[in-house]
Amino acid sequence: MGITIALAGNPNCGKTTLFNTLTGGTEYVGNWPGVTVEKKDGILKNHRDVIIQDLPGIYSLSPYSLEETVTRNYLVKQRPDVIINIVDGTNIERNLYLTTQLIELGIPVIVAINMVDVVRKKGDKIDIGRLSEALNCEVVTISALKKEGCPELTEKAIALAGKTDHMELPHVYTGSVEHALAHIEESIANYVYKNSLRWYAIKVFERDEKVRKALNLKPELLEHLELHITDCEKELDDDAESIIVNQRYAYIAKVVDTAVQRKAPQGSLTVSDKIDRIVTNRILALPIFAVVMTLMYYISITTVGAAATDWVNDTFFGDIVTNAATAGLNSIAAPAWLSSLIIDGIIGGVGTVLGFVPQIVLIFLFLSILEDSGYMARVAFIMDRIFRRFGLSGKSFIPVLIGTGCGVPAIMAARTIEDEKDRRMTIMLSTFIPCTAKTVIIGMITATFFPDTVLIAPAMYFLGIAIIVGSGIILKKTSYFGGDPAPFVMELPAYHVPSVKGVLIHMWERAKYFIIKAGTIIFTACMVIWFLSKFNWMLGMVDNIETSMLAGIGSLVGWIFAPLGFGDWKGAVAVISAEMAKEQAIGTLAILSNVSDPQNDMLVMQGIRSMFTPMAAFSYMILNLFDPPCIVAIATIAREMNSKKWAAAAVGYQIVVGYILAFICYQLGMYLFYGAIFGTGQIVALVFTALIIFLLMRPGTDSKSKALHSLENS
Repeated sequence: MGITIALAGNPNCGKTTLFNTLTGGTEYVGNWPGVTVEKKDGILKNHRDVIIQDLPGIYSLSPYSLEETVTRNYLVKQRPDVIINIVDGTNIERNLYLTTQLIELGIPVIVAINMVDVVRKKGDKIDIGRLSEALNCEVVTISALKKEGCPELTEKAIALAGKTDHMELPHVYTGSVEHALAHIEESIANYVYKNSLRWYAIKVFERDEKVRKALNLKPELLEHLELHITDCEKELDDDAESIIVNQRYAYIAKVVDTAVQRKAPQGSLTVSDKIDRIVTNRILALPIFAVVMTLMYYISITTVGAAATDWVNDTFFGDIVTNAATAGLNSIAAPAWLSSLIIDGIIGGVGTVLGFVPQIVLIFLFLSILEDSGYMARVAFIMDRIFRRFGLSGKSFIPVLIGTGCGVPAIMAARTIEDEKDRRMTIMLSTFIPCTAKTVIIGMITATFFPDTVLIAPAMYFLGIAIIVGSGIILKKTSYFGGDPAPFVMELPAYHVPSVKGVLIHMWERAKYFIIKAGTIIFTACMVIWFLSKFNWMLGMVDNIETSMLAGIGSLVGWIFAPLGFGDWKGAVAVISAEMAKEQAIGTLAILSNVSDPQNDMLVMQGIRSMFTPMAAFSYMILNLFDPPCIVAIATIAREMNSKKWAAAAVGYQIVVGYILAFICYQLGMYLFYGAIFGTGQIVALVFTALIIFLLMRPGTDSKSKALHSLENS
């Protein structure tokens, strides 16, 4: 029979890093709460019968957030064989609060003091023997990042699994509290599992409604227990829940005084504190963030990334792959249609998308370094200060940060937001940040139409943030999303020098997703686009693309995009295909430009340049940045909204935002920069601009409007 080991701990304690070390997995490791929204399973290395479960990071077993609910339900109802409680050795007081709760569950617990290398570096000492004696459980020191102490930890965990006999709990509570708990234990002993009697008794004492309901206690028994609880509250002059919290912290303080020796006096500034004085400074924080992100995009898109992309497009796909494919097709005397499909459709379409892999990989490299060092956690903290001024929660910015990689995990990360209105709003807005797929569009449009303007790529990132903030302000003033923002509690991790292996793993995990997507969805889409562009409605092969099925389809909807500057059927087709995958926009443009033979990167760019004016290309880029994301992300929105009407509302809002912004950019841009005559389009654009300003400035409405209920109940 197999053994199940659960990993539990506070956010940022190194839980997922330990999970990856023990299982050889490559789960994402972040510096903010909510990275592990659901529990993940893995097999312990060299122990096929041992399952490791990575639970969401939590601060307590009180079900206030989705992570706490998931973890508590799993531990209480499914009961793993043993719990490894990961404790951040550099912040031991805070982490031990959860430890005291886990021990009370009656499941064997082994405490792993993580980051012991950092503790030693600071000159601090943790007396493992005294700590183990005080907590009445096994304690080991580890460094999950450096794999120190991990074999000893797993050996002890396996040996401890299932051994619930003679479990003695630490003496956390005193006086009348212990007296009341003893009475409750005696009264509910027949209702609960013996080893978890203390945990249930504490929850009954705290008046935890979910536990009381689950126990289904008789009213007269509850009334009797309530007398003990209220007597205790009167004696200590506090409410029951606060009494438990205070006694826990008093106990933890005593344990830490006994077992931990610090080199630096309490209150002295650490290196991280000194760095944060500058990085999170109220005045300097935002300019520093802007410089960091600008440098990241400048290097990734414009300089190093552009040179690498040119080589991949011109040399790798242009010469090596194309010449090899041509030679192979000639050697087997392949028919013309097959050569066209492979050279023009597949290599031309997929190859053009994959040509942007170097730029994408560089962005992922820099993001991984920033995240692993602890800086991105500071960014969430900085943005919370800004978001909160506009009535938004900083928690909404965490999905936005994750969205720089892909919109799908960003949408799922919104689960960590407790307030339903804020969660739905975050789902609607988080995909406005340029993801990697949209970065491909930015890179291509920038390189083709604005090669000398280095600020466009980073400007699109900050524009994404501005649209999110602006949309948040507008939506918060409606009856559907009004109300105070959800509180944002976040513990900033100490700065780390990122490990090369960790950074490369995170970079590869994200890049792999992009490449797989190009190799599956985009591959299929390129073949469909090629087929539609080479055949007419009678399924006859055509020489002129204007007589193809694709031209017919594009012509039907092209008028919709005429006010945006690309009413031509080719532009319409590129917009539609981008809804399958944003990267597909460039692949489609490469095929439609009829110069998709990528022997020369400049030919592809010239072909795309012939389809758009610079202002129309900019409008096309804006539309794709802010209209609905790819079809996979849309499906995720529908699933996370758990409501067809809310999902339709989210997609509808994104369509309106993308279209109006592209409309304003094109109409006003043509007048201001290209000498277009001031006409109806410009007037409508000004009306849209005035409407946006009005919606931003107008006072909010009551959050408890009946309109919300009508949508919820419809």
